Amino acid sequence: MLENSILKDIINVVFTDKAWLIGGLFLLGIFVVLIFIKRKRSVSDPLTNLINKISIESLSNIILFDDMDGEIHIEYLLLTIRGLVILDVKASTGAVFGGNQLDEWAILTGQKRISIQNPQGPLYNRMAALRLLVRDIPILGHVLFIQGADFSSDRPDTVILPEELLNLYKKPDRLELERVMEAFSPYWQTICSSVRQDL
Repeated sequence: MLENSILKDIINVVFTDKAWLIGGLFLLGIFVVLIFIKRKRSVSDPLTNLINKISIESLSNIILFDDMDGEIHIEYLLLTIRGLVILDVKASTGAVFGGNQLDEWAILTGQKRISIQNPQGPLYNRMAALRLLVRDIPILGHVLFIQGADFSSDRPDTVILPEELLNLYKKPDRLELERVMEAFSPYWQTICSSVRQDL
């Protein structure tokens, strides 16, 4: 009986005192708006959506220590159906002229020409450093041009576009996913315990 009496008193205070009611509705409104903003951001970010579609697990902006006491930054590391995938993401748009043996790549956007260092060498270094940490798991790497890049000439070996990445690494059905997780989970745990987040 005492519990019912206390519960009734609380209900009376909450619903009869307008300040409590208005405050509660205000907090509820803020909560709903924050959830809406978070969902809208994740839906509107094509890179996040792509990573979610292909990765079983993922890490971003991590530091891996190499065998020479150096630090190697990895932008995105994904655990996928095919193994580990390192992504070096480029948001450049326009015609891209690059090659496996070129030191610099040129990106033409309208009247503007931008030069970038060939990202393949650093990508290979990241892959090699990761191989020192975990063996017996496939390690792949790609330079992902996320939007509007046109490779009308020969495309370098590691370059990939979003649709191709999705086709290559799309998540399997649940049964296959469980098998992959069982096989690759020890390697992923080793990586997670050996890297640090880059602030």
